[in-house]
Amino acid sequence: MRQTVYKICPEALWREAENSGTFSGALIDIADGFIHLSTADQVEETAARHFAGQSSLLLVAIDAERLGPALKYEPSRGGALFPHLYGALDLSAVIWVKPLPLGANGHEFPPLEPS
Repeated sequence: MRQTVYKICPEALWREAENSGTFSGALIDIADGFIHLSTADQVEETAARHFAGQSSLLLVAIDAERLGPALKYEPSRGGALFPHLYGALDLSAVIWVKPLPLGANGHEFPPLEPS
């Protein structure tokens, strides 16, 4: 079974990445030195904590195995292991990109593949 990790990204920033063929991260990623990712079990809480009330977001599903050794699982919120990508994301590892609309009770997620 393929392992999938997720990135929540402002649509305009992702469209820039599509034009260049790589995604170097949002400002927080660049400042921290890695691209913050989430597993299927983590991504909804990530949206609630870091993207509350934000519209024009995309959810990017990424094949974790295609990221190789640049992907590391490291302790973060409450000691949980979160996927961090050290380096740019090659868009060939992307499985799909879908809108992440803002609904009355927060973001409305499409079906996710298990982590």
